[in-house]
Amino acid sequence: MRSGVALDDVITAAPEATGALLAQIARVASARGIELHLVGGPVRDLLLDRPLSDVDLMVAGEAGELAAAVVAEAGEGELEFVAHDRFGTVRVESGGAHIDLARLRHETYAHPGALPDVEPGSLEQDMLRRDFSVNALVCTLDPEHPAKRRPVTDLVGGLADLARGRLRILHPRSFHDDPTRAWRAARFAARLDFSLDRGSRGALRDALRDGALGAVSGERFRRELQLAFDEAARGTHAGRILRSLSDWHVLPALEPGLVLGKDRMLPLRRLSRTIAEPDWPAPRWRPWLAGLAIWLAPLPAALRRRTLERFSVRGEQAKRIVQFGRDAERTLRTLARARGRGAVDATLVDLPEETVQALYALADAAVRRRILRWGAEDRRRRGPVGGSDLTELGLSGPEVGRTLARIRAGFLDGEIANREEALALAVEIARRSTRRSRSTGKRRKVARGGAIADTSVQRRRSKRSKKKAAPPALSRTSSRSSSESPSAADSPQAPRTDRTR
Repeated sequence: MRSGVALDDVITAAPEATGALLAQIARVASARGIELHLVGGPVRDLLLDRPLSDVDLMVAGEAGELAAAVVAEAGEGELEFVAHDRFGTVRVESGGAHIDLARLRHETYAHPGALPDVEPGSLEQDMLRRDFSVNALVCTLDPEHPAKRRPVTDLVGGLADLARGRLRILHPRSFHDDPTRAWRAARFAARLDFSLDRGSRGALRDALRDGALGAVSGERFRRELQLAFDEAARGTHAGRILRSLSDWHVLPALEPGLVLGKDRMLPLRRLSRTIAEPDWPAPRWRPWLAGLAIWLAPLPAALRRRTLERFSVRGEQAKRIVQFGRDAERTLRTLARARGRGAVDATLVDLPEETVQALYALADAAVRRRILRWGAEDRRRRGPVGGSDLTELGLSGPEVGRTLARIRAGFLDGEIANREEALALAVEIARRSTRRSRSTGKRRKVARGGAIADTSVQRRRSKRSKKKAAPPALSRTSSRSSSESPSAADSPQAPRTDRTR
């Protein structure tokens, strides 16, 4: 583990655009005599020789003033910044790169789970407000000597914890102040292969026992869930994050009965690999929704709904996840039995990308190959005809969609080679549709009063009525004297169809 950090180390380890932006900020800060402190995760990752994804800087003065000076020097339209006055932070953006600037600050919490109240503070106060000791490391950058490594300031024993692979909170009520730190602990543990130390686990148990999670909004938990699956882009197994939360009893404290089944780990690992290295070009999709669907699928529907509400997942998103739990196994069986590529396409083509990705993660090897071929090849193959071609042939309404689906299936299965063959099939379907319509029309007539009467139904009713007509009078009048004549109603010739209507 290296002993110090130089400005050039940060520029080299960061993405190229982020490194260039950092060089601009350092140059302006140096010209104005403003000290820049690299803090938190970037220091930790540099010491572990890990690449940087984000750069966070602290300044002793007003971060907004430095950001404005950087933007002004860059020229109009080159950079922009977004200020968050409540927290004294500013984000400087350049294209896809960004760097967060913040003033040194001190934080207090009005009650457990509340957002912090922020006021200016010292470097020591700023370090002590951090979540874990390994994130409370700071190094002052030296723009005048960018290659010179400066020592890391460690006020809380973070370097020792870093060497031991240990996550440790800085005070006993840390999880009371911000219960979402449990999620961050799980993320760091999975990403860095660290463990939460015994004292911190005890403090977490105390916070859960005291109901600290109840003070946190569903939106904040949903954001933590999103970040858990964003970790997969770094190569982290998202299932390990949820596994830690389950082992630490955070999940049942969030919603009674909520667990992560052991059978979910392999599908979540597959999903994580797909997030990091997609197996096919996919449209924009939300990995956390696919992960949530996989996680909750085997749980009772009522528990799925309560959990979704706890994460503030509502509306169409919630409906799809509940439905996935009900339909996933049946859909996988359908894909396993599918005969031909057209049948696979018909099963998947209308599903949201999150559902397809979740099915892919849950499927066995044979079905995964089918889904992969569909995603990589068949999904983007255009059929030889379109809806307008079919309407010109006289098809309309649902018949157009059904015919297009049939043509597409034949095309993917190699039964239809070109546009001419597709149109020939469409013509035949249109012809049969026309014959059916004419046949139906012949059996229908306008009844009195303007109602539509189906004469075929009338004929069937008439035949049934005749079968039910009275037998010969002799069999129905055995108690009568032979001199009695049958009435018109008893006669086998009496018309009974009027009575049966």
